[in-house]
Amino acid sequence: MLSVAVCLLLGLVLLASAILKLVDRSGTQAALATYGIRRGAPVVWAAIVGAELVLAVGVGAGIAAAAYAAAALMTLFAVAQGVALARGRGGAPCACFGARGHVSGGSIARTAVLAAAFAVTPSLPRSEPTTEEWLALGLAVALLGLVALAVVVLALAREVGMLRLSLDPRGALEVAHEGPEVGARSALAERFGDELAPGRVGLAVFSSEGCQMCRALAPAVASFGRDPRVVLRDFDEVRDADAWTVADVPGSPFAVALDADGTVLAKGTFNTGSQLESVLAAAERRRGVARV
Repeated sequence: MLSVAVCLLLGLVLLASAILKLVDRSGTQAALATYGIRRGAPVVWAAIVGAELVLAVGVGAGIAAAAYAAAALMTLFAVAQGVALARGRGGAPCACFGARGHVSGGSIARTAVLAAAFAVTPSLPRSEPTTEEWLALGLAVALLGLVALAVVVLALAREVGMLRLSLDPRGALEVAHEGPEVGARSALAERFGDELAPGRVGLAVFSSEGCQMCRALAPAVASFGRDPRVVLRDFDEVRDADAWTVADVPGSPFAVALDADGTVLAKGTFNTGSQLESVLAAAERRRGVARV
């Protein structure tokens, strides 16, 4: 009975992880940048989701090989988070259950505990449950299913809210003496390296850990980084305090668009995806005028 219950519970954990990654596809793919995965993020995301779905079925069915494979996968996740934490990326999205979790000592411990649980599961004594026990298990699974459904509905409601935000027609708030001066050259260009080549726009986005709006807009911001014409850099208020000082940023979320030579083309405080897009649109317009 205990073994069956544990297998079902751990299978549901894997299933919930896969579902949350599917619901927040763009956010989870963007979160993989924490581990240095950018260009291949969609492929890695699909592989992880597929593996979790397959292993969820195997673990739930009590297949020992699936449990050991899940333990190996969790161990890999824990090691990846440990490396990210050692490289100073604590607080960055961990891509564990969607994109909302963050890399920390707690997330590593949680993943390690899951790895140990999967590894121990095949060793538990397995006996066929009675009819009453099967009914109890069915009720428990149904209740957990309702909880999972509630989580999915809340996640979908968040996505709808993000969509409504992205449809806001107002542009970003560009104030003359907030942030670097438009038309002047900024030392921020040095943070982009050789990627800021002619024909591309450097998009510097300033965020902070305690900013709720920054977290809500993270998936939308990440989507701009997938544009081949845009070089995206995110500057955290604590981690990149020097960049904040150089740009004289008034607060977050704030964006600065740079030309290849470091000239500030546009800037502004933004609260929606469309407002961030307006910064890029203004940058393209001004660059076109300068060329004429």
